[in-house]
Amino acid sequence: MELLEERIRRDGKIRGGDVLKVDSFLNHQMDVSLFAEIGKEFRRLFGDCGVTKILTIEASGIGIACVTAQFFGCPVIFAKKNKTKNIAGDVYTSKVESFTHGKVYDIIVAREFLRPEDRVLLIDDFLANGSALQGLIKLVEDAGATLVGAGICVEKAFQPGGDRIRSMGVRVESLARIKSMSEETGVEFC
Repeated sequence: MELLEERIRRDGKIRGGDVLKVDSFLNHQMDVSLFAEIGKEFRRLFGDCGVTKILTIEASGIGIACVTAQFFGCPVIFAKKNKTKNIAGDVYTSKVESFTHGKVYDIIVAREFLRPEDRVLLIDDFLANGSALQGLIKLVEDAGATLVGAGICVEKAFQPGGDRIRSMGVRVESLARIKSMSEETGVEFC
């Protein structure tokens, strides 16, 4: 998606060789107009899949998923990283290692919101090593729901996550695929 790639070139900040900060428009301060274009593109890509639920992970994917859901006319579920008193009863759980935070989380979704009849689209801001998507995929599988695919804003194609998830037979559509990046040369897209 050219609009997203241009925004990354203009406002993204590279830290080290593997961290791309897009917090001025994607995952801290959010450009809702950009999110609307992202949502339209995910609708174009997955519009014929019969999506009934969008699933993301706390926290950075929530805004993108919510705007995208408006184009599908369906609810958003976000997997929580901590069990709270608000989640009562049975839950689906999975373990996820966060690339950004360097921690392992148990992610949780209440069973009442993810049902076998659901057709689920995963949405997330980044795909690096694939751990978050693997955790979300496990939740969908545990629910007996149908996974229609994963919509990713930014994929670091030089890291193994995209290949790993695709090798599982999951359709992954990334709007910006980064081939390489460095503080000296900037970002090169696939």
